[in-house]
Amino acid sequence: MKKILTVGVYDLLHIGHVEVFRRAKQYGDYLTVAVQDSEVILKYKPEAKMVYTTEERCYMVKSIRYVDNVVVYRDVSDIVKEVDFDVFVKGPDQTHEGFQKAVRWCEENGKEVVVLPRTEGVSSSWLKETIKKM
Repeated sequence: MKKILTVGVYDLLHIGHVEVFRRAKQYGDYLTVAVQDSEVILKYKPEAKMVYTTEERCYMVKSIRYVDNVVVYRDVSDIVKEVDFDVFVKGPDQTHEGFQKAVRWCEENGKEVVVLPRTEGVSSSWLKETIKKM
């Protein structure tokens, strides 16, 4: 069985996230989605306004049919060492130092890294702006 791991915040869950899960699942049989802990998000971005708690975000992500398992993570460079997986799927904008370390670890440990393009026309930022205008 081939296992996939992907990570994110997923606060304003939208069709782009569902598409990431669907497309990620095509790389294997079992998809684990790591949801970032709210405490960590607010530590690095104190101005962030979270809509949902960590637990609520995990519940919503787990409800999506492509997702087999949900875990909470604090740092992406750590979660890749803690979860059993074969393929690490990430987005093109996930490039900060933690992701660079995670990708290096994957490469050094025989894990495949797949970068999925964004879903055209939708993002959490776009969704926030659209809601503001309503």
